[in-house]
Parts: sequence; C-alpha cells; structure tokens
Amino acid sequence: MADINPFIVFGAPSIGEEEIAEVEACMRSGWLGTGPRVARFEQAFAEYKQAGAECVAAVNSCTAALHVSMVAAGLEPGSEVITTPLTFCATVNAIEHAGLVPVLADVDPHTQNIDPDAIEAVITPRTRAILPVHFAGRPCAMDRIMDIAQRHGLVVIEDCAHAIETTFRGQPAGSFGDFGCFSFYVTKNVVTGEGGMILGRDRKRIARARMLALHGMSKDAWHRFGDSGYKHYQVLECGFKYNMMDLQAAIGLPQLAKVEAHWARRQAIWRRYDAAFADLPIVLPAAPEADTRHGLHLYTVMIDEARCGISRDAFLDAMNAARIGTGVHYLAIPEHPYYQRRYGWSPEQWPNAMRLGRQTVSLPLSPALSDGDVERVIAAVRGILCGRS
Repeated sequence: MADINPFIVFGAPSIGEEEIAEVEACMRSGWLGTGPRVARFEQAFAEYKQAGAECVAAVNSCTAALHVSMVAAGLEPGSEVITTPLTFCATVNAIEHAGLVPVLADVDPHTQNIDPDAIEAVITPRTRAILPVHFAGRPCAMDRIMDIAQRHGLVVIEDCAHAIETTFRGQPAGSFGDFGCFSFYVTKNVVTGEGGMILGRDRKRIARARMLALHGMSKDAWHRFGDSGYKHYQVLECGFKYNMMDLQAAIGLPQLAKVEAHWARRQAIWRRYDAAFADLPIVLPAAPEADTRHGLHLYTVMIDEARCGISRDAFLDAMNAARIGTGVHYLAIPEHPYYQRRYGWSPEQWPNAMRLGRQTVSLPLSPALSDGDVERVIAAVRGILCGRS
C-alpha cells in the first residue's frame, strides 16, 4: 500500500527526464571524466552570470572552489581572512586548508549576513582578505564590503553557495570580489550531486585556479586523450584533485536551464509560508532589500522558546515526528569543539550569530515540493506552535 504520509525530505532536488536523458547520453558517450560537458556547463554558467567563458572554472565542490581561489590569489601563509561565524564549516575549513587564519566578524541580526562594521573592527596588519557569505541567498552589503576592501587593499572571495540567482543592485553575486565560489551540492538551487564553480575577474588568476584544480597540470584529460591525439602535459604547480566530471555536468546542464523556473517555484512557496506564518510567534525571514534579488535558497524561521513555548530542538523533533525534514543553518562556528580547541573561540564572542544559530530552523523549500507538500509543512508548523505562545 502506498504511504499516504511520505516523509518530506529537506532539500530534495527536482530531477526530471531531461537530467536522466543527459546522464544516459554521457554514459553512452564513453566520456565520464572532465570533458566536453564540463566545458558546456562552464560556458552556460558564464553566460548566466554575464561573464566570459575564460572567467569560470568548474570544480568538484564549493569547498574546493574556496580553497583554490585563496591559493590562486597568492595569499601568503599565516595571513588573516575575515569571514562570518554563521556559515557551514567548509568556509572556515577552506581558509585553514589554504594555510591562512580565519577571523570571525559577527552578523547583522536582521539580514544574518556579515556586518560590515564588524569587519572593520577586526582588521589588523595581518588581514589580507574578506570572505563574505551570501547567507540563504540574501546578498551581503557588497558596496560597503568592497569599499572596505579597497581602502585596506584586501582580496575579496565571495562564498556564493546559496546565491546562484542572487543580485545586488543589478550585479550578480560572485562578480564583485576577486573570486566568487558556487555550490551545486544536492540541496542547492542548481544540482550536480557534488560540484562547484569559480567565477573570477582576473583571467590569469582563473587560469591558475583551473590548473591548480587538476594537479597543477597544463592539460586536462579531454585535451590529453581526445580524438586529436595524445598531448603531453607538464606539471606546473603542486595542485589538487578538484576537477568536475562530465557525469556531474550532465546533471547540471538541464538544471541550469531550469534555474529561473525553479526560482519562481521557490518564490511561490516562500510567499505561501510568509502568509501562513504571519500570525505565529516566530521570526520570519526579513524581506529582501530594495534593488536586490534574493536567491531564496533557505527559508529560515527563528524559534525562541520564551515566545513559542517550545525549544528549537524540540520543534525539530516535532517536525520529524510529522514526517517532515528540516535543517539547521547554522550552529555558529564557535559552537563546534574543533574551533574551540583550535582557536580558543567561545560562542559568546559573537552574540548575534550565537543567538541565531541556537534558534534557527530551515523549512523545506525545494521546487520538487508539491502544493500538497507545502500545505503539510504549513499544517505541521501551525499544529506545533498554535496554542503554545
């Protein structure tokens, strides 16, 4: 018998026949690794971001994109990189993997993005870069961040894992700084399973990033083993194994073609949530700022136990009992034991991120959700919270 109340998976991708057909064609082509489909995906992404094809480089994750970008930027080991405490661990880990030192600047409690005033407050003579994260798809205050960077001579590497469709004053996220790093992980707005992309302004730096992403070699497999005959390569630097495969790009090509339709579906769900939850004792996502486009990647609500009569974690358990998946984006970085041991951080040093991280819940927002799924989410949230305040 069919499950009349199936579990709603948080962040389930919307995969159609187009993706399946492209993957099958890739499998039948015999070319599974980095090759023509990766090149096509890079070209399509560059066109979507209003950039030249020579300004992008596909890699196997956004983490790889961040790491390679910092290496390609030539930041000397031990330099400080300022970033947000309200992010996934990959942001800080990539800084450490590049031999650099993460420095946290608290977030604005309204936007949940890194606060430019907090950035200014932690700049030291050792600061060399700023790594802003466009949290949940909301653009950071890139005018102020770029002004700070220019005044202090700092590199800017944008973490755009949530921000493929995001714009700030008409300009695409990822195109302000020296590098923009994107994610195509399975829960993201464009999916390749695992995957990432680097967008850059300096063609020489992007060329270096591309080379570093595949062992520092002068030619990738497509150019070594293609039908024009074997081509010798040289190892120019000690690089990494970060290349994207054609199998991944085969999923990404039709996904990218649907990016605007999927954004519109998420917008419809977002608006339905806003209307349905307006009378509840929870804090809803702030409206997008004027002259910006929100990527609408995460719909995060704040569960304050004093107002809601239930703790955040109890709310998560109740949603799970209702067979609805949720997420936490994110526990603040200083809440995690590794960073406490490594840097001596405590959550109280960044009070806005600490409070948000302890209250936040992300509700399902996938374009794969049916109208019935959306109504189930709404009914569950209201059923848990109504009568408790």
